[in-house]
Amino acid sequence: MPNSRVPQVREPDAEPCCPPLTERPFTAEEAERSARMFKALGDPVRLRLFTAVASHEGGEACVCDISDVGVSQPTVSHHLKKLREAGLLTSERRGTWVFYRVEPSVLAAMGRLLRAPAPA
Repeated sequence: MPNSRVPQVREPDAEPCCPPLTERPFTAEEAERSARMFKALGDPVRLRLFTAVASHEGGEACVCDISDVGVSQPTVSHHLKKLREAGLLTSERRGTWVFYRVEPSVLAAMGRLLRAPAPA
């Protein structure tokens, strides 16, 4: 059976793309982009799922490997959908399983955003 992509609901500006917090105040647009990311990660279950995917061997995780977060499977699916909508995860269906991957550009952008200035 050929691999088919799970439909993705993703706004074109969902990825964080802002300067480091210590560089200058955000514009309204930059604040909106960052707020979507932080809102998605502001839920403890979503944060656990995000870190489970990000830290999984090979950089991707099957939903069957990350769903033990103390909530029902439909709730896990809801939270994974919210992470996809925020542009933090991508997904791919392989047979009956869905595999999730953190967008590499998201991790890089998050690192830039949260980077502290070098000590003087």
